[in-house]
Amino acid sequence: MEDNRGNDREEIFSKRVKAGKRTYFFDVKSTRSNDYYLTITESKRRMNGDSFTFEKHKIFLYKEDFGKFIEALQGAVDHVKTDLLPDFDFSQFDEQETESEYDDELKWD
Repeated sequence: MEDNRGNDREEIFSKRVKAGKRTYFFDVKSTRSNDYYLTITESKRRMNGDSFTFEKHKIFLYKEDFGKFIEALQGAVDHVKTDLLPDFDFSQFDEQETESEYDDELKWD
C-alpha cells in the first residue's frame, strides 16, 4: 500500500491538460510551514478488463528549482522545434480539446 502521509497537502491551484489518453495535472500545494510547491502528475488511462484504471506518475517541484526546471523544459522544447523539426507545424496542437465523458473520473479527491 502506498504511503501518502504529507503528500495530500491543501491544494491552492490546479490546472488540467488533456493529451489523448494522458492527462497532466499541475497542482500548487502548501506545506505545513505555509510554503508552496508544485506537483506535476501524469495520469494515463488503461483498460482493466471491462473498466478503466489510471496509472499515475508524479513529480514534486520545489520553489528553489522552478527557474532551472522551466529553463531546461523550454530549452528541450526549443531544441525539438528549432533543430529537430524546424519544418513541422506545431500550431495544429494549439487548439483546446473539448471536454470528454471521462472528466469526472480524472479528479483527485
